[in-house]
Amino acid sequence: MIIFINIKSRLAECELLQNSLDWGRPNVAVKSKQSKEPGLSSAAPDALESVGPASAAEAVKQIHSRPNVAILIILGGIVALILGIGVSVTFGARDIRFVEVWLAVFQYNPDLTDHQVIQELRLPRVLGCVLVGSSFAVAGAILQGMMRNPLADSGLLGLNSGAGFALAVCFAFFPGLSYSYLVLVCFIGAALSAMFVFALGSIAKGGLTPVRLVLAGAALSALLTALSEGIALYFRIGQDLAFWYAGGVAGTRWIHLKVMAPWIALAIAGAIALSRSITLLSLGEDVAKGLGLRSGFTKFMGTVIVIVLAGSAVSAVGAVSFVGLLVPHFARKLVGVDYRWIIPTSAVLGAVLVVLADLAARTVRPGFETPIGALIALIGVPFFLYLANKERREL
Repeated sequence: MIIFINIKSRLAECELLQNSLDWGRPNVAVKSKQSKEPGLSSAAPDALESVGPASAAEAVKQIHSRPNVAILIILGGIVALILGIGVSVTFGARDIRFVEVWLAVFQYNPDLTDHQVIQELRLPRVLGCVLVGSSFAVAGAILQGMMRNPLADSGLLGLNSGAGFALAVCFAFFPGLSYSYLVLVCFIGAALSAMFVFALGSIAKGGLTPVRLVLAGAALSALLTALSEGIALYFRIGQDLAFWYAGGVAGTRWIHLKVMAPWIALAIAGAIALSRSITLLSLGEDVAKGLGLRSGFTKFMGTVIVIVLAGSAVSAVGAVSFVGLLVPHFARKLVGVDYRWIIPTSAVLGAVLVVLADLAARTVRPGFETPIGALIALIGVPFFLYLANKERREL
């Protein structure tokens, strides 16, 4: 019954997405009349009349962006993140004075209980929130740019569910597997899901389109989630997976950070390096090719980066939804449509969102752990419905 309800809800989501996507329309030609695609300033159509790598650089300069605003938002976000980290390690089931927090960080005494709580529990937990929030947000920003779909994120394409299914299989058949291998297993699960989604969306007549990609991802996500729940019930590991599926960072330790931090840092650096190409790709496939962009290479590298980010984050906290949907959308509204600014802004704002969600999860009901995924969903679901309805009205 649970599996049937889950699949039914996923199919309803597919129907809603199919009615709401406007970025799935055919791309504009390079030498066409003024485009109404998101991301073009009033001067951009003139830049599209010339083609080649030189004109690509010029087109990026003419894309609507607010670099000064972006810098202020990034700096303000970093300040808010530092304050959030300080508050998070101070307050909890047991409040600890800030002086003790400072001493625990810089003059650690293993004989003091407060120092142990901060060093072994709260610090790795809040730093895990920073990494996970940045990962999901940047992954969502890349997918929205490449697919030209404002509703895209790693969960929508089934990457989170693929990593989760691989993790469920490991819990069932290899319970003693170390965390380093679990991360690699999540990478493999996310990669196989991406390959299957792209293949499934391409077999229909007319080839791969954003709408088919979304529908294939939602269908695969429903299937893998149902299979994961079946494995949990059959092997009696539901309790181990339940809190992880809801999205929880309570079990994050330093060993987890040491394994996933290098992967996430490398992937975010790659995303920033690829941001100019993603900006061009967000203008449309034909426009990007006319400006000299190797769109196939950009999509491949972007997909690899998304797989690394999603796999790393899912291995740590589970399939937290809506971070990759919410954060890039607000970043785009704040800093414009240039992904050279959207990606770093999303990384900072995503970290802030998850840190604040975790703080609320520990303080809203002291003594009990509320999964951060549930709290973020309280914001994400209404926003998703609002955004989908808005896009449908604009069709």
